[in-house]
Amino acid sequence: MRTLISTAFVSLDGVVEAPGGEPGYRNSGWTFKHTEFLPEAFEIKGREQEEAAAMLLGRVSYQAFSPVWPDMADFAGYKAMPKYVVSTSLGEDDLVSNWGRTTILRSLDEVAALKETEGGPIIVHGSASLNQALSDAGLIDRYHLLVFPLLLGAGKRLFSATDKDVQKLKLVEHEAYANGLQKNVFDVIR
Repeated sequence: MRTLISTAFVSLDGVVEAPGGEPGYRNSGWTFKHTEFLPEAFEIKGREQEEAAAMLLGRVSYQAFSPVWPDMADFAGYKAMPKYVVSTSLGEDDLVSNWGRTTILRSLDEVAALKETEGGPIIVHGSASLNQALSDAGLIDRYHLLVFPLLLGAGKRLFSATDKDVQKLKLVEHEAYANGLQKNVFDVIR
């Protein structure tokens, strides 16, 4: 069974929306506008590209990343990696041709089936709505969180407000940095 890893830049109050400057959100670009950049705090991002065997995205994040990431040196490790996009509306004609093999999945059942295949870890970038659905369905195995010392108030959150049973997590890696960022890696306890 493959490990499904959710990776996110998250504010202390749980907001994950538009960390890199995506339009339409009043605090767009909050990750680098308000926190001093320290390269060591982002070491996990490079490690994710080395360790992941596939990437899973929701439609909105795919449409935001696919025009930009294929040509960015910072994300070169993801170019050849198989990508999966969970969408009920995206068609094959909507996929970019310069970012490697991409498969559209139409449901969480298809994500669960993907997890049952052979291969290494699958990493989920962005994709707030997808992350919420995956978490609520019990499909996420690990969280890689870079927590920023910011309170953003409104915005898309990493976790849903669904009333559900307690889900225990085990902290397996953590570090605090001089700029206030915290790296927290949690395994989901089943």
